[in-house]
Amino acid sequence: MLASSVAFGLTASLACTTVQAQSVDLSKWSPEYVKSIAGTEEVDTAADCAKITPLDYKGKVSVWWTGPNDASPDIDRKVHEDFWAAWKATYPNIETDYQNIDYNQLLDKLRTATLGNAAPMVVRLQILGGIEFASKGYFHELKPEDVGYATADFWPGAMKSVMYDGVPYGIPTNNETMAMIWNADIFQKAGLDPESPPKTWDDVVKYSKQIKEKVGVAGYGLVAKQNAGNTPFRFMPQLWAFGGGALDEAADKPEYKSVWLNNDGAKAALQASYDMYVRDKSVPVSALTNTQNENQAPFIAGQLAMMIAHPSEYAKMVDLASKATGADKEVADKVVSNMRYGLIPEGPDRRAVVFGGSNIHVFKDEYVDGGLDEQAAKALVCFWTSAEWSTKLAWVTSNPGNLRGFKTKWMKERLDTIKFLDVTTSMLPNGIPFPVIPEATEIMNIIVPDMLQNALTEKMTVEEAADDAAAKVEELLSGL
Repeated sequence: MLASSVAFGLTASLACTTVQAQSVDLSKWSPEYVKSIAGTEEVDTAADCAKITPLDYKGKVSVWWTGPNDASPDIDRKVHEDFWAAWKATYPNIETDYQNIDYNQLLDKLRTATLGNAAPMVVRLQILGGIEFASKGYFHELKPEDVGYATADFWPGAMKSVMYDGVPYGIPTNNETMAMIWNADIFQKAGLDPESPPKTWDDVVKYSKQIKEKVGVAGYGLVAKQNAGNTPFRFMPQLWAFGGGALDEAADKPEYKSVWLNNDGAKAALQASYDMYVRDKSVPVSALTNTQNENQAPFIAGQLAMMIAHPSEYAKMVDLASKATGADKEVADKVVSNMRYGLIPEGPDRRAVVFGGSNIHVFKDEYVDGGLDEQAAKALVCFWTSAEWSTKLAWVTSNPGNLRGFKTKWMKERLDTIKFLDVTTSMLPNGIPFPVIPEATEIMNIIVPDMLQNALTEKMTVEEAADDAAAKVEELLSGL
């Protein structure tokens, strides 16, 4: 057991002095470069983690994370089963209590658990969630070197998301960047180039309207559900592209002190969503209560033309098509064959995507149900963030957090077998992390969706909705 955050990183940092400097050249990043390095490095996860925690170590570990659900493709569930089987085979004497908790429930459940000193030892949280717990002193300081890896072998934007007051409190497990997906057949029927996505957000509005008018189906899969992470992940790229932001997170050197939610760019982005939902009625009426899951059924049925999602969306559509029957199967198979991926559109200021994903953290001893087993926790974190498993666990949904994962044979296999993976991977340099402040969760999951709702329901004008949201952020940051 352990009660000191200083002690947690001490022994591991001494054990990792031989870790090599970063071997992936981010300055060359492109689909071609990613393909060229895939399969060029062999890794031995058990050997790497044995340097941190002996493979015969006897102990216990508890972990909460959000894993596959009913909407996930079958391959995603299979990979997670393989992970836990491999973990048990590698560390057979570590008793493991692992709980897969719904994305929209994990934060609330964790808040309750920490207040009752009943938290798990380890938690993998969506990139937006960790800062809240780190700021309250719940997490141990934790960096890649503590489990045998180099900080340089993790994407700089991802490491930024685990820093609080200049101190790292977690390790990235996977990095998510999404892409624009469209149905080429619907584009053709609408008189659009079937092989070209909208280049700008203005094009998205134009295309969505044209599709609705000429084909009679929803053009763009707008997502605006309140208190759901899917909403900021799809609206913020639009907001940043127009020059807006929650704070100044899109700036080269953000200070997180100025509010950008009601600048001209933010209002222009909000106006674009208003135009699609209210003026043109070219997006699903149910957008106000939709998450991305609710876009899947209309897309596979040929009733939705465009949406923003992960590479896993293709695998999900293949799954849905394989389970369809009769006339539905004919339609679904046609949708899959006409499914295309492209870069998320540009705006007047930039092309942007949320630098998302997840980070893994370790709770301090006093907040853990039964206390912390330091060696078992470090073993699990090492295993999870390895080049091997950060690649495999991101199989159809994301990108490996450990950059060495891009050099493994598994990355090569992914590139060879997962259609469109190279497109979403190429969006990584356009990634912008959410503000790294404790209030980020409330801003992104509550204030930003509420701003959308206020404008789209016409409870407020676009300008009033933006000003209201900005005032709420300023009030939140002031501590009132």
